[in-house]
Amino acid sequence: MVRQRAPKVVAARVTRELDRFLSGRGVRVAAAVRDLGTGRSYVYHGELRLPTASVSKMDILMALLLDTPWHELDARARRDAERMIRLSDNAAADRLYERIGLHDGLARANRRFGLGNTYAPAGRCAGVYCWGITQTVVADQIRLVRILAGHGDLLPERDREQVLRLMRNVVARQAWGISAAACDGSRVALKNGWLHHMANRLWAIASVGLIREPGHDYAVAVLTEDGASKAAGIAVAEGTARRVLAAFRGGGCANGAGRPPTGAEDQTVLSTSR
Repeated sequence: MVRQRAPKVVAARVTRELDRFLSGRGVRVAAAVRDLGTGRSYVYHGELRLPTASVSKMDILMALLLDTPWHELDARARRDAERMIRLSDNAAADRLYERIGLHDGLARANRRFGLGNTYAPAGRCAGVYCWGITQTVVADQIRLVRILAGHGDLLPERDREQVLRLMRNVVARQAWGISAAACDGSRVALKNGWLHHMANRLWAIASVGLIREPGHDYAVAVLTEDGASKAAGIAVAEGTARRVLAAFRGGGCANGAGRPPTGAEDQTVLSTSR
């Protein structure tokens, strides 16, 4: 069987499509997709530095595994890792953030990961989750996903697979986001984040992860800010992911069937706002 050549991604065409989709919504959006097999890539507003919200929990766990392999973690740390990724449990994230050394520990790990534009606020935070207002760019998030998919040797396969296992098994109410761009039969590993800015009552929504389907592994990152509601922000993230992945596939899913978007429960945290 002759393998069908992957379609060329015409960046200008994708950008025009996203500009039309986002026009009038008042939401800032950055997005990136990389086909890890072919090297095809696309970036939309890659210069924007936006909040990670709970997406930073993926980074926290990867930082923890840099120093302590999964099989050497104690039972509480493993339980916190499970809750932090699958349930997006903030208390569990706080404990693991402390364990890696807070801002300094995350910064050290991010230097090793090669993240040049991801910054968590220094020190301890009162009434705000510091890791949740980490600022990042989509290229850095794609880099993290590439590491999880096996690019480089910073994390051994057994540790990478533990992170992906948790990301593949987030609770159903949090399985929205880039999963809306998956096709039937795709395997999706993701971490989502949502942050309600108390200063202006607007929302930051983020969705990052890996979509695996026959012949292709897609690293996907969508960051948004200034959504009028959580639902509106999710709709923007999902619509963005759908449009970019359609360009990579040369249209819709091969079997014409994709996954429907799903909702998520509200979660409000205090935050700063630019």
